Amino acid sequence: MSAVPPGTLHGVGVGPGDPELLTLRALRILDDAPVIAYPATTRGDSMALAIVDRFLREDQVLVPLPLMFSPAQTPDDPAYDRAATVLAAHLDDGRDVAVICQGDPLFHGSFIYLLERLGPRYAVDVTPGVSSVMACAAAVPRPIVHGAEGLAVLPATADEDRMAALLSQADAAVIMKVGRHLAKVGRVLDGAGLARHAVCITRVGHADEAIRPLREALALADGVPYFTVVLARRA
Repeated sequence: MSAVPPGTLHGVGVGPGDPELLTLRALRILDDAPVIAYPATTRGDSMALAIVDRFLREDQVLVPLPLMFSPAQTPDDPAYDRAATVLAAHLDDGRDVAVICQGDPLFHGSFIYLLERLGPRYAVDVTPGVSSVMACAAAVPRPIVHGAEGLAVLPATADEDRMAALLSQADAAVIMKVGRHLAKVGRVLDGAGLARHAVCITRVGHADEAIRPLREALALADGVPYFTVVLARRA
């Protein structure tokens, strides 16, 4: 008897929050896959799963991948090793696995670390998704960049000096994962001459989406959530 061929590892981008931003290809992959894996908090919550759960079937196997969702979680964190081991068991048994990822799988996505561990051993298929960057620009609406302009995309968790150096040469900027780093982001953008028309977009695509000028966000007593993006341009 011949051995069962291993399954395919799918990375599926499910967009920033609005289920209507799912692509037709994402829906097809999700419908075909017998196993759906999703990043989850240690409590079991998953923003990615909440986007797609209405499209899933009862006969599909759901596999939570507990992650900390914290800057303290590095690419070599054992949580990714454990997740890869769980997924490998399904793949070795011939089952395709769709790992859903909020936004795009290869743009600040946790799927990247699973790809590093499993990609050398299994067939991989990636379905790109609408990133929060594009969704935020559409929500405002305003161009991210055009013509010959150069764009810098940075996480707010980056070192302040590094951010300042990169933004000093940029015509436009996207700052992601703002949260408690809002004051630092404001300082760096101001120093780079990018603060004047900067806009904060919080939880784009969700029911509580909020759009504010950067100066208004900086004045909020409670700050902004982690899932906040700042868009800035010189023009």
